[in-house]
Amino acid sequence: MKRLAAAALLAAAVPAAAQVALQQIQLPPGFRIELYASVPNARSLALGAQGTLFVGSRAGGAVYAVTPGRKVVRIADGLAMPNGVAFRDGALYIAEVGRILRIENAERSLEHPPKPEPIFDKLPRETHHGWKFIRFGPDGKLYIPIGAPCNVCDREGYALLGLLDLQTKEFQAYARGIRNTVGFDWHPQTRELWFTDNGRDWLGDELPADELNRAPRAGMHFGFPYCHQGDLPDPEFGRARRCAEFEPPAQKLGAHVAALGMRFYTGAMFPAEYANQAFVAEHGSWNRSKKSGYRVTLVRMDSSGKIKSYETFAQGWLQGESAWGRPVDLEILPDGSLVVSDDAAGAIYRISYTPPR
Repeated sequence: MKRLAAAALLAAAVPAAAQVALQQIQLPPGFRIELYASVPNARSLALGAQGTLFVGSRAGGAVYAVTPGRKVVRIADGLAMPNGVAFRDGALYIAEVGRILRIENAERSLEHPPKPEPIFDKLPRETHHGWKFIRFGPDGKLYIPIGAPCNVCDREGYALLGLLDLQTKEFQAYARGIRNTVGFDWHPQTRELWFTDNGRDWLGDELPADELNRAPRAGMHFGFPYCHQGDLPDPEFGRARRCAEFEPPAQKLGAHVAALGMRFYTGAMFPAEYANQAFVAEHGSWNRSKKSGYRVTLVRMDSSGKIKSYETFAQGWLQGESAWGRPVDLEILPDGSLVVSDDAAGAIYRISYTPPR
């Protein structure tokens, strides 16, 4: 990868058509959406200690930083599907297909970023579900998913969510039976891990559902490839194991909605009823006869994690059967607003709230 002599400042502009399209987004009363920044193929998000928003660009092979003043800076390029980004102790961590990279003092070197340093290179290199979402857990470990390298198959060392100890460089599985998770977070009160999982394809328009799962402890198995959505045996692999052997989803999401990023709301801007509730970015279907997803949903739950409802929060990226945008990930800014990345429109949106008169 070529070393960047200087970071390139990108114009934070969006095509006029996309600006008009934002007017089509429907939100609950009091909420407002605006363009926060224009970032090519904006995927996973991570917030720095000084308010810098880091953005992975999977298709572009680059990583960007959006300053609190909304300047967009490319800080790394020439990478292999750098989807995931995570920030800890001043350093930015980047997930390529087969390895994890690190940029020390990332927020202090935006104008002249150093070359990312490889710190772990023992991840599988298959590109099918090979892009990764990464986050640091409450235990200080870096959680890294290993997606199934197929639509549905049974291969050792895949379809799991693992964790990496940065001190010892030991990688181990935390949970198994996960086809492909591209978003997870820890409940602010219980500290339990929750994650989305994309269901398999080619079982029809309505099956199986994507999943929102809860993993309060290590060692749990969520069914793939033997069982989908908690109660649907796989036509081929379901003969080997029973659905009753596995952990069912906490919430069935829509079929083929491609649930990616999820985030518990911990800000102070939104009304009190949104505190500790889970937002989910539904990227949208690609092989359904009638499109589904292309929205941000809200999963309401009580303080113990019991689900109360699954509902639409923001929609309008899909107009009829034509989609102009695809939500990917979510992050909460210091002021309590919610930002949403969109890889199709190459944009990051900011959703804020003002009490209605």
